[in-house]
Amino acid sequence: MAVVCYFYMSMLKGKKILLGITASIAAYKSILLVRLLIKAGAEVKVVMTPASKEFVAPLTLSTLSKNPVLYNISDEDTWANHVMLGRWADVMLIAPCSANTLAKMAKGLCDNLLQAVYLSATCPVAICPAMDEDMWHHPATKRNLEVIQSDGVKVMPAEFGELASGLIGEGRMPEPESIARYLQEQFFRTKELEGKKAVVTAGPTYEAIDPVRFIGNHSSGKMGIAIAEELYLRGAAVELVLGPTENTTTLLGISVTKVKSASDMHTTVLGKLPGTDVIIMSAAVADYAPASPSKEKIKKNEDTLTLNLVKTTDILKTVGAIKKGHQLLVGFALETNEGHEAARDKLKAKNADMIVLNSLLDPGAGFGKDTNKITIFTKDGGELSFLEKSKIAVATDIVDLILTKLK
Repeated sequence: MAVVCYFYMSMLKGKKILLGITASIAAYKSILLVRLLIKAGAEVKVVMTPASKEFVAPLTLSTLSKNPVLYNISDEDTWANHVMLGRWADVMLIAPCSANTLAKMAKGLCDNLLQAVYLSATCPVAICPAMDEDMWHHPATKRNLEVIQSDGVKVMPAEFGELASGLIGEGRMPEPESIARYLQEQFFRTKELEGKKAVVTAGPTYEAIDPVRFIGNHSSGKMGIAIAEELYLRGAAVELVLGPTENTTTLLGISVTKVKSASDMHTTVLGKLPGTDVIIMSAAVADYAPASPSKEKIKKNEDTLTLNLVKTTDILKTVGAIKKGHQLLVGFALETNEGHEAARDKLKAKNADMIVLNSLLDPGAGFGKDTNKITIFTKDGGELSFLEKSKIAVATDIVDLILTKLK
């Protein structure tokens, strides 16, 4: 399954990240990670184990980070102040973390600069293990992971994929985008929406014709996923109700419930409403479904096939009719023309607090794209139009407005 990793840059801006690099073939990804963090506005300093220089050049990392790369405790008449490094950082991240360094961390050994920095760090510490599958599953590795986690170290799980040995399995270091997102989730969430619960729907619904065919649409779920992630990174507890799409969130703290049909989504959403403060209905729910889906595959015996379709339950209207006074309801309207009047009508008819309009006439909007162009209509008569932006930036705009309404 493909995973979309949305990268909200500004949350890392100004953060001080101390990156430790160990002797693993995955060290090449650290180059990309440094570049990504710098681009996000973070300040990065790099500490390497001596053996890791065989895998990646310090010169490359110092050029990208714009800071000297340290790997020796002393160099002629100077020394690296490992105590101050651990106090300087907002977070220390060891990526990749080899099985050898993991074992040293668990035992409290201090035979190189990286270990000295780790043992004297007063900031939070996280690691991204990287090793072959047999090493990853070895009982000693499992014990070492348990030890450092009991010491307070965060461990980003290794991924499944192609390994340096040529095997396919667990032990692979996550991609830089996923690591950056993990840092945000674990250490840099804000508290703007702390104590608030949000339910977000995303993706299409599939309405069965028979066991192998369905009526569906081209929704990718990207917009709803971006909104769910934005809400979560601002402190909200988020429930994502996700239709059948290959995309999903990489944030571990978001609860994801997968559904297929409009009926499934309707039942799931209603079950999650109690205690919810914000409901965002961004899913492209089918308006019609086959009245009597066949239990057997329909044979291609005739030149034509007639389907009897019935309306599905209008989830947005249902929620609008039962929502409580403190609950904020946001709906979406995708039109094939300008659609301003239709959006205003929908706002009133569904008893929504906000309707987000996007049009298939805009080249940068619509299903499957990474960009969107929206106009937001609010219950108090407001109308806000935005230029074409990435769906990540669009999610930011939507959540900004939600915050003003909640206040």
